Amino acid sequence: MYTMMQACRETGMSYENLKFYCNQGLVPNVKRDKNNRRMFDDHDVAWIKDLTCLKKCGMSIQEMKEYLALCLQGPGTIPQRQAMLAQKQQALQLQIAELEGCVAFIDWKQAFYRDVLAGNRPYISNLIPGLQAGAAGLRG
Repeated sequence: MYTMMQACRETGMSYENLKFYCNQGLVPNVKRDKNNRRMFDDHDVAWIKDLTCLKKCGMSIQEMKEYLALCLQGPGTIPQRQAMLAQKQQALQLQIAELEGCVAFIDWKQAFYRDVLAGNRPYISNLIPGLQAGAAGLRG
């Protein structure tokens, strides 16, 4: 069994977040010790780690509650859970594609700056008057 602080260390979740999740009903079947303090078993800790991942995937508290409700209904709700996760997966894949575009821009910009510093190309900027980009589309 884990105390709140031990569960936080095991899951990487802050005490405040774990308390909030418990108060929201996102950690079902929480046990209490003789002093009425929350206690967590290995199953609880595994679920808390799942909640952390679901949050990182962009699930709102309401969506996590819906997902939990489906989980608690048993295997008959697996198709609905798969659909929820498929939507999140698609959104994450779009975010990844956008981030890859951002990384590509930074790679290009770093190469541009290296070339300017090495004297291999002139510095041209869309931001500084008199250093306007030419037809090549170079920009600072």
